Amino acid sequence: MFLLFVTGTIFAQVTVEKEAEKLAQEQLDAYNKRDIDAFVAPYADKVRVYKFPDEFMYEGKTEMYDIYGRMFARTPDLHCRLVNRIVMGNTVIDQEEVTISKNDPPMNAIAIYKIKDGKIAEVYFIQ
Repeated sequence: MFLLFVTGTIFAQVTVEKEAEKLAQEQLDAYNKRDIDAFVAPYADKVRVYKFPDEFMYEGKTEMYDIYGRMFARTPDLHCRLVNRIVMGNTVIDQEEVTISKNDPPMNAIAIYKIKDGKIAEVYFIQ
C-alpha cells in the first residue's frame, strides 16, 4: 500500500512538473517570435507579476498584453536565450540571457513561474 502511495505521488509530481515546464516553454517560444497572442495564452487571466522577492508590478493578462505588445513592436532584435531551467512541482525557474538590441550586451535575468490550475498564475523577475 505504501509503495502505491509513493508511486502515485511521484507520478503526480512528474505530471505537474511536465505541465509547468510546457507552459514556461510555450511563453518563451512565443516571446522569441514576438507573438503577443501566443505569449499571453499560457498565463492566467489574473496573473500577478512581481519584482523579486515581493514588489508587486501589475496584475492581469490585459496589462501583460499591453506591456509586452508594445515591447515586441519596438524591439525587433528581442531574444531570450534559456541558460538553465529548474522545475520543481508547480514552479519553474529560468536563468536567461535577454538581448534587447544587437548593439548592446545581453542582460542576465531570472524568471520564476508559479503554475496554478493549468496556467501561469504568478511571475517573479530578478535582474
